[in-house]
Amino acid sequence: MPPSTFDYERFLKTVTAKPGVYQMLDAGGAVLYVGKAKNLKNRLGSYFRGGPLNGKTMAMVGRIGSVQVTVTNTESEALLLEQNLIKQYRPPYNILLRDDKSYPYIYLSTDQAYPQLSFHRGAKKGKGRYFGPYPSAGAVRESLNFLQKVFKVRQCDDSFFRNRSRPCLQFQINRCTAPCVNAITPEEYAQDVRFTEMFLSGHSAEVVSELANAMDVAASTLDFERAAILRDRIQQLQQIQARQYIEGEIGNLDIAVCAIHASIACVQLLYVRDGRILGSRSYFPTLHLDETEADVLDQFIAQHYLSGLGAHDIPAEILINAELDDQPALEEAIAIARGRKMQITQRVRGNRAKWLELAITTAQQNLATRIANRQTQSQRFDALQEALGLDEIPQRLECFDISHSSGEAAVASCVVFDGSGPLKSDYRKFNIQGITPGDDYAAMQQALSRRYARLKRGEGKMPDILFIDGGKGQVAQAMAVLEELQIDEVLVIGIAKGADRKPGLETLIRPHPRHVQKNGEATTDNSIENSAEELMLPRDSAALHLIQHIRDEAHRFAVAGHTARRDKKRREST
Repeated sequence: MPPSTFDYERFLKTVTAKPGVYQMLDAGGAVLYVGKAKNLKNRLGSYFRGGPLNGKTMAMVGRIGSVQVTVTNTESEALLLEQNLIKQYRPPYNILLRDDKSYPYIYLSTDQAYPQLSFHRGAKKGKGRYFGPYPSAGAVRESLNFLQKVFKVRQCDDSFFRNRSRPCLQFQINRCTAPCVNAITPEEYAQDVRFTEMFLSGHSAEVVSELANAMDVAASTLDFERAAILRDRIQQLQQIQARQYIEGEIGNLDIAVCAIHASIACVQLLYVRDGRILGSRSYFPTLHLDETEADVLDQFIAQHYLSGLGAHDIPAEILINAELDDQPALEEAIAIARGRKMQITQRVRGNRAKWLELAITTAQQNLATRIANRQTQSQRFDALQEALGLDEIPQRLECFDISHSSGEAAVASCVVFDGSGPLKSDYRKFNIQGITPGDDYAAMQQALSRRYARLKRGEGKMPDILFIDGGKGQVAQAMAVLEELQIDEVLVIGIAKGADRKPGLETLIRPHPRHVQKNGEATTDNSIENSAEELMLPRDSAALHLIQHIRDEAHRFAVAGHTARRDKKRREST
């Protein structure tokens, strides 16, 4: 049904048929959805003129208060503008690529007599060459390890390099030529650097050819020791080529495939550079409008290549497993961002078809694993409801823990779980101050007061259950704080470790309701000793496993915060 607050008929009479971008806003002016269209009039009309819409789309249309339109000259311009607006507003009904981590690179410095090879992530400010992007830090470290064995270019920090008076262990195990103590001439080191650059640029065949010629020259001049070294390098390069190349394939390309099941999507990205498979990366974008594989890939490719990568990081070709409606516009926009031609391909044969099939299989496997994990998490929440005798399945859990070293630099952690598991965006740390060192009760009271005073003001969501890593004393502090703030909808559960502190022997401390009946009158009983129920769950209980998980996560987060605070304090001058 069209929204009653939005006069769509009058609006559609004024809409142009040119390409452009539209923003759907709610009654408060917040952006609900951003879309592009080759023909704005036709596209927007499909939302309001009784077309076949699914339930989620109808729900979104029912919230529309107004629509803003921006006309562009071409469809590719509309695509670029759409991605900028999605990145700016993060609309709730758009498919969003929720992965803001920068990609890792291999960095080769060029402003030194003896250049350094290193792992790099972040802004590219240093003078030198950046090779990548790589799908993961592990892929970078694997490549660096191989380069260290073959070409022996130094990978130590500059400060370490400048202050050496004798070779380090890397020289002794034959992984460095010790330029720090001039054990190699600048000319010989420059040759190793040149070979490293060629290999990382995809010209390993030329490297092998040059090394083979150099080996022949060394052998002809009876320098058999150097000829043996060159022979070993050639063999190492040929081994890595045999592992990473597919016969007859060269060039740079990405394989992007999508699999959807049970309203969960997985996009698998396989990276191929100069014929070598560098690795793969999985993304799980959230679906809102019953999108198809083509819809997800369309949005993913646009966001990934138009917003997340530099021109040098975009490959010449992208293989996909679904036909896109606006593929020509997408190719044109990415080609503009890349600065040269690129293509998106769906139908391939031979070895490329094998690559595509490999990516699809990987996506399906990762999707099945994620669904299984979600089902396991759902079963744990169901078991928690049954174990605690709750009327409804809890939707949001919080757990607090305290960490300090003999009272020094105390930090309290608050971790949050929902039906999908840890909700790390809602984690919080509290630096504890103004208490007697080592007073865990006062630390817990301070952290809970700060946290729940904010929630009481509406600065977050109240949990259904508050877990406290501790016994009756800590639970009493939690009950007192909630009583002071007049919060009575949160269930408090203490997690007391067993006598041997072994997993599976935890005792759950559940206070009875604060208001109890005595002599027919309602009174308040805050004595935990008198009004707490103690419960031990079986070791194989799914509910206990969930409680252990959130308790351990709270402990890890508290220890990490305490360690960082303590180390920072000890580095400060008195």
